Amino acid sequence: MSNASTNNASTNNASTNNASTNNAAMRITLTVWRQPGPDVAGKFETYDVPGVSPDMSFLEMLDIVNERLMHDGKEPIAFDHDCREGICGACGFMINGQAHGPERATATCQLHMRKFRDGDHLTIEPWRAAGFPLVKDLIVDRSTFDRIIEAGGYVGVGTGGAPDGNLIPIPKPVADAAMDAAACIGCGACVAACPNGAAQLFTSAKMQHLNLLPQGQAERWDRTVSMVETMETYFGSCTNHRECEAACPKSISIDFIALMNKDYAKAQLKQRRLVGQSFP
Repeated sequence: MSNASTNNASTNNASTNNASTNNAAMRITLTVWRQPGPDVAGKFETYDVPGVSPDMSFLEMLDIVNERLMHDGKEPIAFDHDCREGICGACGFMINGQAHGPERATATCQLHMRKFRDGDHLTIEPWRAAGFPLVKDLIVDRSTFDRIIEAGGYVGVGTGGAPDGNLIPIPKPVADAAMDAAACIGCGACVAACPNGAAQLFTSAKMQHLNLLPQGQAERWDRTVSMVETMETYFGSCTNHRECEAACPKSISIDFIALMNKDYAKAQLKQRRLVGQSFP
């Protein structure tokens, strides 16, 4: 065999060895907050988790842990999940003190175990916020978000035949901004990451994806006041720590908070009976 062939064979063997090392099963130590219910004291419990594939998602790893717990006749870890595609916002908890874990712009269900190393010790606990009362283990009640959305009311649009898609001209930057706001999945990471337990990023996103568009103008000022005042009933105040923006799995900008604050100030000065006489 020529030297070139020998070198190629050595290179291939090294690549194979590296690949097998990268795909080797990991052993994780998992410390989880366990609490049977809101009126029962909780505590951390630690589990040894061998045989973790780097290609597993974080929730798949928890599935394995739960299968082993049930096999041993123990109560599985309760956690929220649904689509597991980073769309629904059902999943979410703190991983080593970070909302959704160490990967930016990633929901817990999209976080893969290859982001961690063999032998890592991971601590997971639920969102800690007054507006999110704990239900069980890693599950919290996020119905306060529903109340904020309900306070927004409705959007007045024609209900006749389907209008042409280009009937209302909307500048592209405005359409893009509205779409960016609409990307919010309501997971609650912004609240959990905020030192004040504030919900301004969520509220502003849900508000501005309507307020920015022509179809949302009829109820703009009432919507703004209702949503902000409902939000302040349950959550803390924003002091621009920007932790919400960093924790958001959809990278929603705090610019929307500034737009919400501007609309709220203007809404206090608007004569609602004359709102149809002048575009904002």
